[in-house]
Amino acid sequence: MSNESPSETGSRIAELNEKYYPLSIEERVRQLYLDFDPDKVMLTSAFAATSAFFLHLFSRLAPKQKVHFIDTGFHFPQTLEYKKRLTELYNLEVIEVRAEAWKHEFTEREKIYQTDPDFCCTINKIEPLDEIKSRYDVWISSLMRWQTEHRATLEIFEERGGIIRFYPLIDMTKEERDAYIREHDLPFHPLVAQGYSSIGCTHCTVPGQDRSGRWVDSPKTECGLHL
Repeated sequence: MSNESPSETGSRIAELNEKYYPLSIEERVRQLYLDFDPDKVMLTSAFAATSAFFLHLFSRLAPKQKVHFIDTGFHFPQTLEYKKRLTELYNLEVIEVRAEAWKHEFTEREKIYQTDPDFCCTINKIEPLDEIKSRYDVWISSLMRWQTEHRATLEIFEERGGIIRFYPLIDMTKEERDAYIREHDLPFHPLVAQGYSSIGCTHCTVPGQDRSGRWVDSPKTECGLHL
């Protein structure tokens, strides 16, 4: 993609979307590894509320796919327990991504998550992932349109930040996701039972429906990874 002009990239993305929209989610995942070098595909998971669905899907269809987990240093203990459980349950190979120690310590010491949550996310999430993103051509994530206004504008494929983004679940409804979870008896994040629907860092997450509990008392709805 680095040798393509913007118009060539745009045409390629349009062709991919046209090709993938008629496919089922499972067909989309299988097709991705035919259209792209598997070694150039990056998958990220926050091991959040219903990550078992996304990871169960890929563990069945692409068992060799590595999973990148951004360890912000501010995760709930329950998130780390859930990560351990799903890693063992689905035999995942998880690669942990984190900020340089001194940078994270700065955000913790100065409580940057209170004064400038965007800057905290940049240090602990965006910059660490940017360090490895250049090694890949495609980045898979589990975004769905019903989650936020921004996500409602996305297609299956887009080019953003020098990498092709692949959202195989983008047009899946909340009801379809929940039906899959029930059908396969998948485990929820432990905090779901306490009213958490979207789970991020301890300082910025409270119970709430969908993503209403993220960055409470702030207009912020995205950490910036997907903007």
